[in-house]
Amino acid sequence: MQVRLALAGFVLWDLIVLVTAYNVVFWRRLGIWPGLTSGLSAMVVIWIGSSYLLGRYSNRATTEWFSTKLLRLGLVTGLVLGFFIAHSWLFQVTDAGTRFRGFLIPLMALVPTFSFALQLAVRGAQRQAVDWLLVLSDGERYWFEREFARELPVSRLTPHLLNQEQFEALLLREAAARKDWAGVTVVLSDQIHLSDKAVECLLYLRAQGTRICTLLDWCEIALQRVPSELIDQRWFIAAEGFNIQPGRIGWRLKRLVDVIGALVLVVLTTPVMLLAMALIRLEDGGPVFYTQIRTGLYGERVKIWKFRSMKVDAESAGIQWASRGDLRVTRCGALLRQLRIDELPQLFAVLAGELSLIGPRPERPELEVALEEAIPHYRIRHWIRPGLSGWAQVNYPYGASVEDSRTKLSFDLFYIRNAGFWLDALIVLKTMRLVAGAKGAQPRS
Repeated sequence: MQVRLALAGFVLWDLIVLVTAYNVVFWRRLGIWPGLTSGLSAMVVIWIGSSYLLGRYSNRATTEWFSTKLLRLGLVTGLVLGFFIAHSWLFQVTDAGTRFRGFLIPLMALVPTFSFALQLAVRGAQRQAVDWLLVLSDGERYWFEREFARELPVSRLTPHLLNQEQFEALLLREAAARKDWAGVTVVLSDQIHLSDKAVECLLYLRAQGTRICTLLDWCEIALQRVPSELIDQRWFIAAEGFNIQPGRIGWRLKRLVDVIGALVLVVLTTPVMLLAMALIRLEDGGPVFYTQIRTGLYGERVKIWKFRSMKVDAESAGIQWASRGDLRVTRCGALLRQLRIDELPQLFAVLAGELSLIGPRPERPELEVALEEAIPHYRIRHWIRPGLSGWAQVNYPYGASVEDSRTKLSFDLFYIRNAGFWLDALIVLKTMRLVAGAKGAQPRS
């Protein structure tokens, strides 16, 4: 939540800078304070929309290379300038040259400068941000090192791994020296059993403001997922959340949004679907649609329809995982997959109630037999209606192995526990950014 609030702060700051700079430059140029105009509204939409799509408001944006920050900022600035210049030419604004020199150039100097200044300030503050002290068993330490190297985003989090003996020695030494643990969060594994003296020290530190949480809580905060190997049956019974269940108002509201959203998308994307059908037919003369049986709500079988993106005989040798550079994918199909156009026919399954707009992606039953044996708690993902996009899809590449499915399940478990309007809205925005950047459709390997 703190990360989300910080990113929302970037958006709010840019909004304030845009409104203030626009009015100040306008007042200095023409002696008028215009307030909220159509030009300012267009600038806000283009600046904030393109900044989001280009990743300026992602949690990686504050830690990426200086040159990458400047490149993204330059692209956003160029889009705004290009829009207003094109608008002046198309509508034959007579003072376009004067407006460009006297208004747009000063404005586009102020806005990027102040916007970039906040990112630099936040990055400087994050270098001295909180540390995470993880106290793990040997098995958990191996798991964490593997997951940290692969998945944990580069951010302000600086984890330090200790076993029980190392932590108790550090804790007692620091407590004796009365060291200040402000800004340190202690993450304790359920498999660690501390001595009474160590527990007393922790209670003292907690009273002084030191945060203490479990390893599972830390995974939700830092990884934004729930690794299935760390949970047991008691967690499903005692954990809060799980509000999207049949009979609850959240379930009904989600279904209402699904129907309205699917209807709107069908209307908007009908020309795109017709074009896709024509391109598929022209490439090899084969069928336009491809059907598969997938596992739906509570394990029921549902038939989904997709635009065919592979050759007609793609599975003549049996069911296979997708792979990077898969030779079975047609030229037209590669484009359809990149832009997620091949999934559009599933909007009709949303209207029929078989799928949702947002939820875990439905998997093929033939593959799930092995996945249920290899991955603990795999069937929990069937508690909620599967979706066209989901938390796993916007945070992890296309799955193409059992290990990928294990990681994606952890994102699905996070979603099932925390599903709600705001998380769905965030997934929609992330999906739009992936589609705009043609990302996320390729397997990891």
